[in-house]
Amino acid sequence: MTQPLKGLRVLELARVLAGPWAGQTLADLGADVIKVEAPAGDETRGWGPPFHKSGSAAYFHSTNRGKKSLVANLKDIEDLKLVQSLATKADVLIENFKAGALSKFYLDYNSIKKSNPKLVYCSITGFGQTGPYAKRPGYDFIIQAMGGIMDLTGEENGSPQKPGIAYADIFTGLYSVISILAGLQAAGKTGKGTHIDMALFDTQLGVLANQASTYLTTGKTPQRMGNSHPVIVPYQVFEAKNGSIVIACGNDKQFEKMCVALDMSFHLNEQYKTNQLRVENRHTLIPKIKQSLKQYLKEDVLLKLEKVGVPAGPINNVKEALEDKQSIARNMKVKSEIGYYLNSPIKFNNLSLADNPHSPQLGADTEKIKQKIKDGFFWHE
Repeated sequence: MTQPLKGLRVLELARVLAGPWAGQTLADLGADVIKVEAPAGDETRGWGPPFHKSGSAAYFHSTNRGKKSLVANLKDIEDLKLVQSLATKADVLIENFKAGALSKFYLDYNSIKKSNPKLVYCSITGFGQTGPYAKRPGYDFIIQAMGGIMDLTGEENGSPQKPGIAYADIFTGLYSVISILAGLQAAGKTGKGTHIDMALFDTQLGVLANQASTYLTTGKTPQRMGNSHPVIVPYQVFEAKNGSIVIACGNDKQFEKMCVALDMSFHLNEQYKTNQLRVENRHTLIPKIKQSLKQYLKEDVLLKLEKVGVPAGPINNVKEALEDKQSIARNMKVKSEIGYYLNSPIKFNNLSLADNPHSPQLGADTEKIKQKIKDGFFWHE
């Protein structure tokens, strides 16, 4: 089957996570991605333990599968010319240098577009190319702190918390891919490329979603509520006799089904008839549900709710999630000749993803790419 982005030439001048995540997603879809690394390599190669048997940290392997690695020192004139050569023939360039930093190497968008007018050039920074914070560095943790998500995460009376992954980085990488594909579509129609200005801070604000809408509608700042939902009840963690589960009733019918399945009569109480009423009266309803659930084993609750179509699930750790029969059925954990890797979640009925699960060793493709250029090719095969 055809890989949807097969033949697309991507030059990745990016490190750590947001930019590499965008490059990895494009590589999954079949794009030919050359990752340019400084002689010391991407920092995430050293972000361990644990380390892969190839020598690089597991962290690096989570965001660089399917790429080729080219080592280049941009302060070396020959290496710089090599990267500039690739930039003139690339369809897409991804970079996450500080705003304006690549101009001294003539690798900024305005320099490259003169010889490559159809180039889709994606800059990823902490705060964007403009604004009072444009020159600031911006790691994910700082962006989460400044962008509102930490203040919304954690127990109601506890301290702010960050999610367990680099939330802003990964969302920015995915928004970058969306923008890149849109830019390629436009370039195909107009013959003109574009410069995409992606900021982690903008993305973090953009995915505040209903919480941002609540503030913009009411002028009131949403407060963290632990595992409860601000506008849906019941929609939270509950304790059964032998452990925790999540129950999520998204509408009044599901609430009624939950009550009937678990021998509760709360749906008959006028105070709890609608979701709006349940939100307003959560302080009396939730303790009653908690008390009722203490008589059940969590397996029994989940089975009863599954039979009536009420969303519910266990709280898995990472091992349990990856070993879940649904994960196995969906081919999310894949074994290769060098170990297990996490698969892309993208699935097509008549297209395929690239079959290259491995991340490159540092500089593994440098000599091959240099030789191709000497032989008159500006891009590897």
